[in-house]
Amino acid sequence: KNRVCSTHSRNMRGCNDRSCGCTLRAAKAADAVPAEKVFEYSSSSGASLKSMDGMRVFVGLPLDVLSEGGKVNHEKAIGAGLRALKLMGADGVELPVWWGIAEKEAMGKYDWSGYLAIAELVQKMGLKLHVSLCFHASSKPKIPLPEWVSQAGQADPSIFFTDRVGRQFKGCLSLAVDDVPIFDGKSPIQVYQEFCESFKSSFAGFMGSTITGITVGLGPDGELRYPSSHLAAKPNNNPGVGEFQCYDKYMLSHLKQHAEETGNPLWGLGGPHDVPHYDQAPSVNTFFKDEGGSWETTYGDFFLSWYSSQLIAHGNRILSCASSTFSDNLVTVSGKLPLVYSWYKTQSHPSELTAGFYNTANRNGYEAVVDMFAKNSCRLILPGMDLLDEHQPSGSSPQSLLAQIKGSCRKHGVRVSGQNLSVSGVTAGFGEMKKNLLEDNGLVDLFMYQRMGADFFSPKHFPLFTEFVRSLNQLDLDEDDMPQGEGVMRSIQAKAEAQA
Repeated sequence: KNRVCSTHSRNMRGCNDRSCGCTLRAAKAADAVPAEKVFEYSSSSGASLKSMDGMRVFVGLPLDVLSEGGKVNHEKAIGAGLRALKLMGADGVELPVWWGIAEKEAMGKYDWSGYLAIAELVQKMGLKLHVSLCFHASSKPKIPLPEWVSQAGQADPSIFFTDRVGRQFKGCLSLAVDDVPIFDGKSPIQVYQEFCESFKSSFAGFMGSTITGITVGLGPDGELRYPSSHLAAKPNNNPGVGEFQCYDKYMLSHLKQHAEETGNPLWGLGGPHDVPHYDQAPSVNTFFKDEGGSWETTYGDFFLSWYSSQLIAHGNRILSCASSTFSDNLVTVSGKLPLVYSWYKTQSHPSELTAGFYNTANRNGYEAVVDMFAKNSCRLILPGMDLLDEHQPSGSSPQSLLAQIKGSCRKHGVRVSGQNLSVSGVTAGFGEMKKNLLEDNGLVDLFMYQRMGADFFSPKHFPLFTEFVRSLNQLDLDEDDMPQGEGVMRSIQAKAEAQA
């Protein structure tokens, strides 16, 4: 086994081969040392910190790392957090870049200053950066869409997803307007591409060196899906099936055209009528019933095929745009797929159907999705690596769904980047994450842990995460060498309070 060692700490304390410390106490002194020299192996081979075939680990920065005004929130605290990640052996961090911050005031008017400051901070620390381009809004913390997009929505509410009773989801644009010139003669796809081009130009000095990967947003929360479950679930933790989101005028226009082309014009008037509401079980109405449900009828197949094909076509448009933009920058392009595991053990898989995945007990709905990623030479980000079936409600199976999607990725040659879904209460999840990351012979070679914050640096969590990172690459890290969560947290809190 190789041993991780802090060069500066060894020089300061005259450490021998048995013990070399890289606690947070050494971090301040290490500021004077070039970032690329903070760590080295004490092995005779002189290998780098991570072997070429090792598991790369990134940690997500806070969603509100920038204020709505584009300023870095608690910059010194972020710096302390980056130093702690560097000391414990993480490869880099993931940075959410929000449409509503970078292009807030007017179409084509970009402000990258805050994000450039973070990129410089990460570069100086000797870490890598994975950027997530977020074309959606966030409710917690509150990060809205650009002001001019919201204004366009006030003029034409149908640019947002709409359910059967007219309730709208305003967290992202409806996929049906991708090619519609709703922004002064420009379509959303054109606007997204110009955003990507501006980012590429502004961060040219970091691309391929500090910035090694880019995830492009595909829908709600950045994921390729419909916002089928955006209303709050019942507090009893029994998930509902969600609802179809096909009732904005643009989606209905596509549905009407498709129905007429197939010779069934009456099928184009709207979505299925015999479906439950958001928080109801599949058995409440007839569409999703295991025996004799409408999903198995000719009409059911017509609608579900169309609904899922619209989602796949949307993903193809976005990923194609991103791939063509960043193809010459030596960065990997990724898109995120949700893990919609509720009701997976039923025949109809209703939660997946309303989210846009035509996946049932009799049909693999992820083959076409993964094939689309393969054709665009994109990686697939897959969350839920920490989940176990035994902790889920009856009828749900994250482990089975995860295995199914990974099987499709293996078949189509699509590499996977893993994510967790929860920071709090993941003690038992570390073992499951390690199993998922290491059992697939290289299918998953990058893990983006979500997300830096108070829970992440707590004494109950940070030492466990440090051990998790160490175990992925079999690094022999002495107990004294491990960054201590309590000390890290005190340092970060003190820096944040000093800037408040």
